Amino acid sequence: MLDAAARRLIDPPLNRAGRMIARTGICADTVTLIGLGLGLLAAFLIAIGHPAWSIVPLIGSRLADGLDGAIARATQKTDFGGYLDIAADFLFYGAIPLAFVLNDPASNGAAGAFLLTAFYFNGTSFLGYAILAEKRGLQTRAQGIKSLYFSNGLLEGTETIAFFVLLCLFSGSFAVMAWIFGTLCFVGGILRIYAASRVFRD
Repeated sequence: MLDAAARRLIDPPLNRAGRMIARTGICADTVTLIGLGLGLLAAFLIAIGHPAWSIVPLIGSRLADGLDGAIARATQKTDFGGYLDIAADFLFYGAIPLAFVLNDPASNGAAGAFLLTAFYFNGTSFLGYAILAEKRGLQTRAQGIKSLYFSNGLLEGTETIAFFVLLCLFSGSFAVMAWIFGTLCFVGGILRIYAASRVFRD
């Protein structure tokens, strides 16, 4: 819901940084993998009981996630780069809830499973929409220039990052926050399916 507004603020500095990094010869795929590594480091810190320490690599991961696209735009976008980026994103988004479950299965297990199910459902509705949009030649730049069609949603990347930071700051409330955020993810997925029923009706 907030991604389009956030992109207008962050894209100009990201694009400048992307052009600078591109001149060093570092490619977008490398930055994607660095971002994934930072995200998994954040998950590891959460799993071993240091959620507050995980905020720095978590934010660094999302910064790299923005930079890889900026570097690609400054050099050459590839289909594989877009594929790698979305795969890395989904792994990161799943690793953070899993880390909280691993840290305290008794307290966080049910809520974490619910949240991961909601992510799975929401992600499927997102990717399925993108496939049909590509099939029909639909295009949008509401969330910036992307390798695949980004349908808007109730909860997007901006909200999810903010949610993860709050989880790290208030880890004792993981279960409550996971149930709430997971429910909103389900609502967002259902709304996207409803939108698809209107857009892709034969």
